[in-house]
Amino acid sequence: MSDFERPGAPAPTPSAAETTPGRASARAWFPRRRRDLGEPVEPIDASLPRGVRLASAWSWRLLVIGAAIAVVVFLIVQLRLIVIPVLVAVLLAALLVPFKDFLTRHRWPAWLAIVTVLVTLLVIVGGLFYVAVWQVTRQSAELQQQSVAAFTGFREWLVTGPIGLTQEQLDQAFASLGQSIQQDSQVFISGALSVGSTVGHVLTGALLTLFSVLFILIDGKGIWAWIVRVFPRRARAAVDGAGRAGWVTLRNFAKVQVLVAFIDAVGIGLVAFFLGLPLVGPIAVLVFLGSFIPVVGAVVTGALAVIIALVFKGWVFALIMLAGVLAVQQLEGHVLQPLIMGTAVKVHPLAVVLSVAAGSLLAGIPGALFAVPFVAVLNVMVHYVSSGKWRTAPEQQWAPPPGAIWETVPRGVRRHPGDQHR
Repeated sequence: MSDFERPGAPAPTPSAAETTPGRASARAWFPRRRRDLGEPVEPIDASLPRGVRLASAWSWRLLVIGAAIAVVVFLIVQLRLIVIPVLVAVLLAALLVPFKDFLTRHRWPAWLAIVTVLVTLLVIVGGLFYVAVWQVTRQSAELQQQSVAAFTGFREWLVTGPIGLTQEQLDQAFASLGQSIQQDSQVFISGALSVGSTVGHVLTGALLTLFSVLFILIDGKGIWAWIVRVFPRRARAAVDGAGRAGWVTLRNFAKVQVLVAFIDAVGIGLVAFFLGLPLVGPIAVLVFLGSFIPVVGAVVTGALAVIIALVFKGWVFALIMLAGVLAVQQLEGHVLQPLIMGTAVKVHPLAVVLSVAAGSLLAGIPGALFAVPFVAVLNVMVHYVSSGKWRTAPEQQWAPPPGAIWETVPRGVRRHPGDQHR
């Protein structure tokens, strides 16, 4: 019991500020610690329900995280001409690094292994495009004749079919279409200019991708060590372990996706070949490239084969081609994806579809291409960090490897003891 609560104790004299009516009402509504009486007043936060306090605490933290993610996405969009080639290079490196390691384990010199890997990559990519372009040029005359015949048959169907248009209506429609094309010629000119700039961007991106792959093959471990050293010392073990786990997942995804894409291309290409469709090689190449977008890519490129069958062979061949595409997709979805992809990348099929849809909405074709590997790698990295395995990992210095090609220190010369900690 305080002195003021004892019987007969003198009452405290109120100050002039407390006798003011406005101050007295303010003290009644906004209590503070009564230092003169020694009576602690309950804080305002403590008077709120626990659910409100938790919701407010989570809200401002989520707002900060969302703002940080928005800034990162904005920077990626602004630097997309650099980010996309680098991401493509990382995917290619996930395929090529095991090949390079295989050659070095068999006592190949490092430079010879890297050159062999790059030459193999260029030969495969160049061969695919050569087959597509060669078949298009070889069948150009036949394609022109078939296109004219298909267009003539389409016009006859519009007249004699269920639509029942007259020849005069068709002529007027095509005449108005030609006039609109002439009036909007500026749009086609600007489109041609944009196509020219796009071709320049593609060539620049291809060179940047090639150089990025080259340096990842040369000194990938050194680049990763530099990235790890950017983080605080206490977080380096978690970052290093999570990155290595994500790299293993990315390698498995790349290898399995190449196998799945090859099977899709061969299956749809064989159906088109047996149906006698033109452009079998370009169809197979497009299916192979499109299959790197899981679930969606092979469907879109297979629809192109169905359209070609409809235009050049008729609706019966188009239905057969559609059945072949669906059969290949069923084989991929029910056999290849669960047996091969399920063991390599532990991502639910629903998550695959949703990630591809979200990636395509946010970034178009590049977003759809990188959505599934991004989700798979992020899933593995988060699981590794949350498991706490990095706490028992041996401590490392994360120093750059001494075998980098551009280093000028001769062999046999010892480095300064402090170099490994720099």
